[in-house]
Amino acid sequence: MSSASELTVTPPKNKVLIWLEAVRAPFFTAVLIPVLLGSIIAWQHGFQFQIGYFFLTLFGAVLMHAGTNVMNDYADHQSGCDDINKEFVRPFSGGSRQIQNGTLTPREVLTGSLIFFALSTAVGLLLVALKGTPILYLGLIGTFCGIFYTVPPFNLAARGIGELIVGLCFGTLMMLGAYYVQAQTFATEVIVASIPVTLLIAGVLYINEFPDFVADRDSGKRHLVVRMGRPRAYHGYVAIMVLTYVSIAAAALFSITPIYTLIGLVTLPKAISAMKVAKTHHSDSQKLVPANAGTIAVHLTTGLLLCVGYVAAIFL
Repeated sequence: MSSASELTVTPPKNKVLIWLEAVRAPFFTAVLIPVLLGSIIAWQHGFQFQIGYFFLTLFGAVLMHAGTNVMNDYADHQSGCDDINKEFVRPFSGGSRQIQNGTLTPREVLTGSLIFFALSTAVGLLLVALKGTPILYLGLIGTFCGIFYTVPPFNLAARGIGELIVGLCFGTLMMLGAYYVQAQTFATEVIVASIPVTLLIAGVLYINEFPDFVADRDSGKRHLVVRMGRPRAYHGYVAIMVLTYVSIAAAALFSITPIYTLIGLVTLPKAISAMKVAKTHHSDSQKLVPANAGTIAVHLTTGLLLCVGYVAAIFL
């Protein structure tokens, strides 16, 4: 692993663009979907849709996500994981590469992450003051998991529970928080409705771990894909995708969620296509890209369709 002093920093032409790459802005759909869906469910339950609070919640979630992504870059540099990674495929795996490319120093990355977390905390405390204490507990859980996903001594990803943690934080917990901001209460339906969102964002992380397999294994980042090996881990990916659609269908057919949410099943062919690619190319990072991209598309599209289903339940 290269030390900070050995890194040659290239003067940036556009610092804003560099930081947009560092926070991996295109992946902010991971927080857009749960915040939007949780807020719409509250609306469907008869609570007024408070658009200002929706955007404030989304802003806080984006800041927390940014802090998590940047902290992950710092921790993976410190462990040597990103530095030895030769199979990464941008933008899906291998981090943002800003430290490795010399466009940001490790100190800048660490400082940036702490600033993002401080700002997300400030937004969270504002929501606590305006909407209630439960937001504080959800925010504390999210911040803890965001910082210690790859940072010692907890290093949740290396313990084989990173996928579960990410799924819960960017699925169930975020939807509960968004719902509470709108409704000042919780609802069991939100937990059930969050299951496909939780599974799909876990699936995005899971399939993106395949290209990083060798570097993660050699640096001690023993997530589920490393523990199982890529051929066996493929079956875990299939399970995640299948359970996503089973959860959508079961929740609607048992009248826990509106029947209109069955529209989420429309993305099943795209998911099947991604699974076929993963089956054949799980150990070939370049050829796996359609599965990486496809899983992200399935998460975004399915989440938006579930939102459409809930809106339909309001007006139909």
